[in-house]
Amino acid sequence: MTISSPLLTVAGPTASGKSALALGLAQAFDGVVINADSMQVYRELRVLTARPTVEEEALAPHRLYGVLPGAEVCSAGRWAEMAAAEVRAAWAAGKVPILCGGTGLYIHALTVGLSPIPAIPDAVRAAAREDMAALGNPAFHARLAAADPVMGARLNVGDTQRTIRAWEVLQATGRSLADWQADPPVRLIAPSVFTVLLEPPREVLYARCDARFAAMMEAGALDEVRGLDALGLPPDAPVMKALGVPELRAYLHGQTGLDAAVAKAQQTTRNFAKRQGTWFRGQLRADMTLRAQYSESFNDQIFAKVRHFLLTTGE
Repeated sequence: MTISSPLLTVAGPTASGKSALALGLAQAFDGVVINADSMQVYRELRVLTARPTVEEEALAPHRLYGVLPGAEVCSAGRWAEMAAAEVRAAWAAGKVPILCGGTGLYIHALTVGLSPIPAIPDAVRAAAREDMAALGNPAFHARLAAADPVMGARLNVGDTQRTIRAWEVLQATGRSLADWQADPPVRLIAPSVFTVLLEPPREVLYARCDARFAAMMEAGALDEVRGLDALGLPPDAPVMKALGVPELRAYLHGQTGLDAAVAKAQQTTRNFAKRQGTWFRGQLRADMTLRAQYSESFNDQIFAKVRHFLLTTGE
């Protein structure tokens, strides 16, 4: 691998057309699509997380979609290791790796790097989760704040996953997560990156979010959540927080009506898309920004720039 090895990245908020563009790029440039969405790694929610269909996956290689059970936690570091391995495999096969997803931290982890935090032993991770379950968020957060005032001040009491993470890092390393994060990031790969950012107008994106969730309901999203619910996973498991899951679970448990659950899930999705857009505008260096909902009519424009990039990487 050399510094000139290419990596294409397709980023943007949910429902902006990333998967379709990535598939088109893979078909045009002999690519491998690598998932960069924190919820699409889980196997239980193909419909509700808008994973590529079986038919779409047959049109080009797709990697890291539905590869983990919902009982597992996929941190940015874990994902970056898996993704780096898939990028190297694509290069070795003479193919173009194409990251596709809306999880900005994942994309940042692979293209910029992460703090060099050592792996946390399973026993420490398990103990931290048991303590959170036993103590509850307020008491657990208070314990963290007493031992690590910087992270205690930085994290909200209700931020279960990050609070657990800060505690387990402190317990395993004897050092604050804040100190680790201040260290220079470590990159697992060093490619030449070309990033396409999809940034549709807000009203167009919101309408697409609403329509897509309605289509998901028609395609069996409620049955997916029913099956997930039957697994008895802890409520703080990341997969249980996927867009639409809390709202549809509330309906399944008799806490709300179906129409209200769908409307709330659509609102949550719109809010999430807005936050994603804000993050990408502030944190992602895009080589090309498409300020429209993706459609194949933009392929000539996008593919010309990608083709030029691939021809000038020197591979």
